[in-house]
Amino acid sequence: MSMHHHHGHHHQPTYNRAFVIGIILNMGFVIVEAVFGFLTNSLALTADAGHNLSDVLGLILAWGASWLVRRRPTKRYTYGLRRSSILAALVNACLLLVAMGAIAIEAIERLGSPKPIAGGTIITVALVGIVINGITAGMFISGKDKDLNIKAAFLHMVADALVSFGVVLAGVAIMVTNWLWFDPVISLIIVVVILVGTWRLLSQSLDLVLDAVPQGIDLAAVRTYLAELSGVVAVHDLHIWAMSTTESALTAHLVMLTGNPGDAFLCRVAMDLHDKFGIEHTTIQIETGNFLLPCAQKNCCD
Repeated sequence: MSMHHHHGHHHQPTYNRAFVIGIILNMGFVIVEAVFGFLTNSLALTADAGHNLSDVLGLILAWGASWLVRRRPTKRYTYGLRRSSILAALVNACLLLVAMGAIAIEAIERLGSPKPIAGGTIITVALVGIVINGITAGMFISGKDKDLNIKAAFLHMVADALVSFGVVLAGVAIMVTNWLWFDPVISLIIVVVILVGTWRLLSQSLDLVLDAVPQGIDLAAVRTYLAELSGVVAVHDLHIWAMSTTESALTAHLVMLTGNPGDAFLCRVAMDLHDKFGIEHTTIQIETGNFLLPCAQKNCCD
């Protein structure tokens, strides 16, 4: 006998307002930066505009995924479209890497032939960018540790704020020293800083895509909890994976020689797994000791 238990996420924040405000602010700023970057011949400013554009796309992607996650299951997609949030986080990480790569290539090329820029203008524009990106990042900060999709949006905004800060530093340094190489050098430094955070985001996203045990859930602790339940003599075929960037699922076979203890037992186990480990979807199969009958698949008994 088996039982599936699901805990709803009716109180999960949607961040719709944050996405709308962030997209509008950043799209407007992309246009301003692109124009002034072209007029002042600043790589740092133009690169920041390009990165901001990738962030607008990232925000749209993350917003779309957050909406798809809440779609009801269908006959074809029996779990709904929850995994779209994982895919969005992965694509966002790739977008960041591509944007940083483009900035790095241009910066390296400009090191060999630095060009004059209007320091005062790029400082003013970049300061506006810090404010806009800081406000947008602040709207996502509450969910960055709970939802990888929201974390991706947050990292995009923080990265933008850092790049804008680098632009300010480049403008000040060039105005004071007239050393034109400050512009590409600071761009490269900011790229390295952003790549560190982006690489972690990419790694976490790939883990979830490949059905790794989600971070924050201790597989050994879950196995120990199940094995120590009254009447359980063995635990096998235990799997834990992410259904979305906020929901985890578990399946397990419990061997109980005395037979199925009833729905109350299964419900209590599901509630404990939710409260202790944050697992939302639990499917438990009870067996009486004959491994061959209920589970003939290869490598079933782990």
